[in-house]
Amino acid sequence: MTRTVYVNGDYLPETEAKVSIFDRGFLMADAVYEVTSVLGGKLIDFEGHAVRLKRSLDELEMAEPCTKDELLEIHRKLVELNDIDEGLVYLQVTRGSDGDRDFVFPAADTKPTIVLFTQNKPGLADSAAAKVGAKIISIEDIRWGRRDIKTVQLLYPSMGKMMAKKAGADDAWMIEDGHVTEGTSNNAYFVKDGVIVTRPLSNDILHGITRKAVLRMAEEAQLKVEERLFTIDEAKAADEAFTTSASAFVMPVVEIDGVALGDGTPGPIAKRLREIYLEESIKAAV
Repeated sequence: MTRTVYVNGDYLPETEAKVSIFDRGFLMADAVYEVTSVLGGKLIDFEGHAVRLKRSLDELEMAEPCTKDELLEIHRKLVELNDIDEGLVYLQVTRGSDGDRDFVFPAADTKPTIVLFTQNKPGLADSAAAKVGAKIISIEDIRWGRRDIKTVQLLYPSMGKMMAKKAGADDAWMIEDGHVTEGTSNNAYFVKDGVIVTRPLSNDILHGITRKAVLRMAEEAQLKVEERLFTIDEAKAADEAFTTSASAFVMPVVEIDGVALGDGTPGPIAKRLREIYLEESIKAAV
């Protein structure tokens, strides 16, 4: 089935969608993105994604392509047109094109490019992977210094996932100056003696929308949370670990660099947080 996608104001068959070869997203990775999950045909955490999109655009001095209400309507229409019950809506905004390539930004009145498409993911909530947990390897973090801006500069995270795959693992956590920053496409946590530990927000990590929601829900469930730097050795010695992301929600981690955590199965806190997150997020979905 051919998907309907959205490009610069038009809903089109994916086979007819086009952007300029001079678009700065293509030439310079001068673009930001968001991914919003869909459960039961409704959008999960849309407000958080819209707020973070605006922040990313502002940090890069990039124009907003439309209002938040218009963005919500586009998301909803694509979900309807593509009959998505469980899946994802991908959104990308670039600085656009003035018809040529140059390191200097184009004129301020250059229209940004906005593209959205859906991905159908049956079983997104009832994930088989979450039931067994993920195996993680650690790699050096060599990304640029503004990871808090959700840009499309994803080459190294993609390489990190391939390193993990070659090592027989599922994903990688990145390490900088001796401390874990985050996963290739998720925020990282470990649990020791009932305390959830995760790195504090800064320019060094993405300000995860799911991270924010899960930490709030953890505190509401009277779980203790510490936001601090931590080493990979601390994580290896943990009782359990997990990651959070918009597409995988709460994903238990059962092994780090070949070291099994606990009994090698998803831990109780990770499993409980996943249940709480899905239950509460579905209730609040739009």
